[in-house]
Amino acid sequence: KDVANRTKVEEFILLGFPGTWHSRVSLVVVFALMYSLTVIGNASIIGLVWMSSNLHTPMYFFLSNLSFLEICYTTGVVPKSIGVMLGTSQTMSIRVCILQLFFLLSLGSTECFLLSVMAYDRYLAICYPLRYSSLMNSGLSTRLVLSSWLGGFLAISLLAFLTSRLTFCGPDVINHFLCDIDSCLALSCSDTWPVELATFLVSIIVVVASCVVTLVSYMYIISSILRIQSVRGRKKAFSTCSAHLSVVTIWFGSTMFLYVKPSAHSSPDLNKLVNTFNTVVTPLLNPFIYTLRNKEVKQALGRAFQKK
Repeated sequence: KDVANRTKVEEFILLGFPGTWHSRVSLVVVFALMYSLTVIGNASIIGLVWMSSNLHTPMYFFLSNLSFLEICYTTGVVPKSIGVMLGTSQTMSIRVCILQLFFLLSLGSTECFLLSVMAYDRYLAICYPLRYSSLMNSGLSTRLVLSSWLGGFLAISLLAFLTSRLTFCGPDVINHFLCDIDSCLALSCSDTWPVELATFLVSIIVVVASCVVTLVSYMYIISSILRIQSVRGRKKAFSTCSAHLSVVTIWFGSTMFLYVKPSAHSSPDLNKLVNTFNTVVTPLLNPFIYTLRNKEVKQALGRAFQKK
């Protein structure tokens, strides 16, 4: 009765990063610069893979999908967050809030699956080098990518549906620059237990399961590398997966901190900091990690500049 008698909230107000006008403008400049570099860097990788015939392999097919995913992921956050920090677009309807939440969590889940697929690909390449081309053919790589995208969006569907059933009676202020599950749970005046349980279970299934697949793959990879007799051979084998290992460590570390926990209530400021790293910094780092630590990508980049 108390919930029914209270006025329902139709939209939220995002606070972003409270502070002076100059500090917020500085943050806007940083966000805009990082977003531009993220789009340019990831789009360049997609273009390189598409134009260079020597990069038409499953590994780079997965990488180009990861780059496209990163562009979508950061685009779902940064433009709106810039409007929030400038004070020109601080309101967000509940429907748009749930849509953003669904979009970001689905892309995040897809990235978890995709990174585990890339780990499996490196496992086959290093542990079964002679049979790799027959084991990881174009048909299998396409099916694995489609499964990652489909699985990522299906995994979040129930969670988004349950969140959309929550009732919000006020307050209507979100201490964040995006609409996340923690904020929805904190502001809801209805029973949040089903959503918290669903969040925890989906986190275990998506994040932890993907992390386990990745860890097991790298256990076999490291074991195979250590059995290689020559130092040069070990270096070459490790270089093929070092970039991916760096991305995996960054992504899974921050994602597990945000979502793999029994309760969604935690420090808003800490959540904002980790979310900034996850949605703005990580998508920028990925193209640089792969280009700086990957000889084939650097060679393809060099050839592309020579043609110009």
